[in-house]
Amino acid sequence: MLFFTQCFGAVLDLIHLRFQHYKAKRVFSAAGQLVCVVNPTHSLKYAPTLCAAVQTSTEQGILPPCHHHEAVHDPQLVPCMCPLFSCPWEGHLEVVVSHLRQTHHINILQGAEIVFLATDMHLPAPTDWIIMHSCLGHQFLLVLRKQEKYEGHPQFFATMMLIGTPTQADNFTYRLELNRNQRRLKWEATPRSVLECVDSVISDGDCLVLNTSLAQLFSDNGSLAIGIAITTSKVHNSEAEM
Repeated sequence: MLFFTQCFGAVLDLIHLRFQHYKAKRVFSAAGQLVCVVNPTHSLKYAPTLCAAVQTSTEQGILPPCHHHEAVHDPQLVPCMCPLFSCPWEGHLEVVVSHLRQTHHINILQGAEIVFLATDMHLPAPTDWIIMHSCLGHQFLLVLRKQEKYEGHPQFFATMMLIGTPTQADNFTYRLELNRNQRRLKWEATPRSVLECVDSVISDGDCLVLNTSLAQLFSDNGSLAIGIAITTSKVHNSEAEM
């Protein structure tokens, strides 16, 4: 009976979760946007010893070291860009996408405008939601991270990284938008290159930053919907016309 009760409870939770996803998809699909449901993943980079080291360095005003900035023997090789793992992989920039999909099983979604639906926002930090976005002939990496920048005060950080060089990244503009209950919040910026460290971007706060109270205002039953739009920058357009 105990086994049956547990199984029955799990089935009810699954039905409820699928209903919430269906409801969100129906709403956003009506707006002509493609919805991608992204489940959370606990980052394996942040072992307890590493968390303690990061906290100590933050208190001393020193940023934690970033493994993406470590020396690479071959200048044509780049380290793994996945922020979830301390992955020892190195390779050419052209094969980063295939590595992320095959090794880390990160999904890729196509379309000029999509909705990033992150589930289970209540999970403890650190937690990451990651997806690749393909549009305008390039691939982008969207990272949403729940992290305690200060002990006991978790925050949400969302940023868009171009899987390309910094020069290529300057040609684009991305927009992240939260819209719920007659409230709207937008963040617009130039994407950073994955050759830069996503940890440094989050530490610098050069991204969309939400505290827990603000995230709850825009969440629905523990899920946070972020509208994503990527366009070419005005500078790039004017240069093309010339």
